[in-house]
Amino acid sequence: MAVEGVGRPVVRAVVEDPGRLDPRAWPLTVPAVAQLVAEGMELAPGVTFLVGENGSGKSTIVEALAVAFGLSPEGGTPFGQHSTRPSESPLGSALRLQRGVAASRYGFFLRAETMHGWFTFLEQNPGPRSDPRFHEMSHGESFIALLRSRFEGGGFYCLDEPEAALSFSSTLALIAVLSDLVADGGQVVCATHSPVLAAMPGAAILEVGSWGLRPARWDDLELVAHWRGYLEAPERYLRHLLG
Repeated sequence: MAVEGVGRPVVRAVVEDPGRLDPRAWPLTVPAVAQLVAEGMELAPGVTFLVGENGSGKSTIVEALAVAFGLSPEGGTPFGQHSTRPSESPLGSALRLQRGVAASRYGFFLRAETMHGWFTFLEQNPGPRSDPRFHEMSHGESFIALLRSRFEGGGFYCLDEPEAALSFSSTLALIAVLSDLVADGGQVVCATHSPVLAAMPGAAILEVGSWGLRPARWDDLELVAHWRGYLEAPERYLRHLLG
C-alpha cells in the first residue's frame, strides 16, 4: 500500500515483526491496524496525514511508528525518555521500520495529551540545549515554541492530534513549520481531526475507518464533508442534539 510524496524518506516502509501479536486481541481487532500488520505500508516522503473517527486506530498507528523508531510513547525525542504509567499498545514492538540510506536518527513524537509531562521532564533534567520555559506559556504558545525549537529537519516526526492545543491561526503556523521541515529533509506522520491541517499542499492522506486504511483526496474526506455541512447550517446538526 503506497502513497505518493516527494523527496527521500527517512522511513521507507513499515513491516511486521512476526509472532509478536495475538491476532484475536486488540489492537489487531482494529481494521486499520490489522491491514497495516498484514500488508505493511510504504511511507511517503514529506507529510502523511491519518484522518478518521475516534477509535479508528490512527493514533495507535502513529504511536506505534514512534515507538518502532525509538521514541518515547509519551512524547519527546530518543534522547529524552520519560514515563508515567505505560499505556501504549504492543503494536510498536511488533513493527520494523525500513530506513532510507544514511537516514537521520533524529526524531520527535508530539503527543498532545502528554506534552505537560515532557515539559516537566525538561525542567527537571536540563541539558545543553537552551529550551523555552514551556510551562510559563499558554498551551498553544508552548506547542508553537516547541515546534520552532525541536523540529529541526532531516528527521522522523510523529504527531498525534497537534491541533488540540492550536487556534485557527496557530494551525496555519503549524503548516508553515511542517513545510519548512519537509524542505529540510524531514518526514512527518500525523494523526489529525483538523480539515485545516489536512489541507496542507503536497501532503499524502490516508483515511482510516472500518475499511482499514485507504488513500484519499482532501475533497473526498468524510471529515471535510461534515465540517462543510456544519458550517453551512449548524442548526441541522444541533436540532438532533438539543431537541
